[in-house]
Amino acid sequence: MKRLLLGGVLLALLLPLQATAQSAFGGTWKVDISKVQSSTKPTVVTLKGGEYSCNCTPPITIRADGADHAVTGHARFDTDAVKIVNDHTIVETAKKNGAVVNTRTTKVAADGKTATFESVSTRESGTTTVKGTLNRVAAGAAGSHAAAGSWVVGGYQSASEGVTTVTYKVDGDTISMNDPNGESYTARLDGKPVPYKGDPGTDTIAVKMVGSALEETAMLAGKTTSIATSTLSADGKTMTTVIHNVPANRDMTLVSMKQ
Repeated sequence: MKRLLLGGVLLALLLPLQATAQSAFGGTWKVDISKVQSSTKPTVVTLKGGEYSCNCTPPITIRADGADHAVTGHARFDTDAVKIVNDHTIVETAKKNGAVVNTRTTKVAADGKTATFESVSTRESGTTTVKGTLNRVAAGAAGSHAAAGSWVVGGYQSASEGVTTVTYKVDGDTISMNDPNGESYTARLDGKPVPYKGDPGTDTIAVKMVGSALEETAMLAGKTTSIATSTLSADGKTMTTVIHNVPANRDMTLVSMKQ
């Protein structure tokens, strides 16, 4: 009996703490673009003899002739095109049902050691742009285009609000999320999948508290695509989110400030 009573007391003490941890996530958060840490797993590009390939997930191999070519296994686009602008610049254009969804321009520096990229994504909610740098970790085959080789992200210079800002609202054991990019969900913190809106690469999401961390598991057609684990600083003003891309086995860490 004493043990049962003690257990009840502990549970009563822990529940308010858990509720406080949940509610602390409420508010609008903005990513500090200078603190984004990308995966150290290289992106490998081949571009030689008019053929382009990358170790994307799934991999892509198409002619680099600027024309649209069908690709499979990518939820957000169904054709891809690679245009060689000059010896150091390429432009990749992804489309879904004939509409442009992303344009990525990569410019390799004269010394070939670094590159800059600009990725412009288009949805019904609007257009977002991300700019950053790449560092070369391995050269391409002899006679390849300058963009060929192995690359890792060196850093990000800028990103639109649509991809850097998110708002959470917590009401008891229910949490809702929305962002300027048109993505949203409302879920109970019980780990059960609920509909996810606004992203063709995600149709459901399961959300729960793991200790003091908020865990969001995104899914498409019943398969897990990513797991985002967010923790708060002691003062509740900073949120650190580690996103694990399951199919690609890559991690990204975001540091957000409460607005």
